[in-house]
Amino acid sequence: MTDAAAPFELAQVNISRLRFPLDSPELKDFVDALDPVNADAEAADGYVWRLQSEGGDATDIRVFGDDWLIVNMTVWRDADALTAYMYQGRHREMLARRREWFERVREAMTALWWVPAGHRPTVAEAEARLLHLRAHGPTPYAFTLRTSFPAQGAEPVSFELPEDLGCSA
Repeated sequence: MTDAAAPFELAQVNISRLRFPLDSPELKDFVDALDPVNADAEAADGYVWRLQSEGGDATDIRVFGDDWLIVNMTVWRDADALTAYMYQGRHREMLARRREWFERVREAMTALWWVPAGHRPTVAEAEARLLHLRAHGPTPYAFTLRTSFPAQGAEPVSFELPEDLGCSA
């Protein structure tokens, strides 16, 4: 569901480095939750699109040529729609458990950027946005939820995240 009049939509990419193989017992809860969490996203207000392979998720799509990285990429109406989904329900529960499944990484693993309505970003595009964010910090080209930019890229916009999640955005 998108607002047909909106000229831009918000793309987001999130990559994570696995602590264990996807078929390991340690990742069973994560893998079992993928379909329900993806269904929740697709039903969320403001959801537009998500990257997926023929298997219905993106766990077998390579990013940065690294088999231990998994990618999640979605497009949303705006940051409000994305955050409303991220910090509630099953997705919030998964966020709370992420340290069980994924390594802690110091570099930016999440980036956001505006795309023309109807554009579906590629993995290569997401990699470029992440690398730009790592090199230059938040800019209109690639930014974070904490320091975001309007679709026209004019001025940064601050956004408050729930403190009790302990995640960096």
